[in-house]
Amino acid sequence: MDKRESFLRGDRHEDVVLFLADGTLDADTLSRLTNPVDNGDILIINGEDGRQAFEAATGIEAMSFAQTAMETRGHITRKLTGGECPKRTVDADTHETEFIFAFSEPQNDAVGGLYARGDVVHAYAHCTCGCNYADKWVIGSETETGVQPGEDVSVESLTEDN
Repeated sequence: MDKRESFLRGDRHEDVVLFLADGTLDADTLSRLTNPVDNGDILIINGEDGRQAFEAATGIEAMSFAQTAMETRGHITRKLTGGECPKRTVDADTHETEFIFAFSEPQNDAVGGLYARGDVVHAYAHCTCGCNYADKWVIGSETETGVQPGEDVSVESLTEDN
């Protein structure tokens, strides 16, 4: 099992995942440390080094980016290689995921909500249009939690309203 699969199964809570779309990386920046995927590169690295790598690659402090992204919900693919910008209805052709920063937390019954249901992935994306957005889901319940494809609100927020 590779590092990304292990992360997505909830086995690497100490690590963060960085996705950088094709053209985002300077060849000398991090490319020798990443694994190529169809539309970019993935880096799985321990938390503190990952936050520093994110800042080196994007010029943005990771947790500041995450706080900004949390203000807007949008779907991020469960493989952490893309997303659906919440502003995509304006001009769909100008919306591509430029980068993603993600981490996971172990199940925490004391916190409740999603955290009582299992390990949770937090993912934050940046679109080429400038929009930052966030998604989170329970590992093992990816289609029952978080923002689903074509939606801009999480499944759990829809069920809370009913």
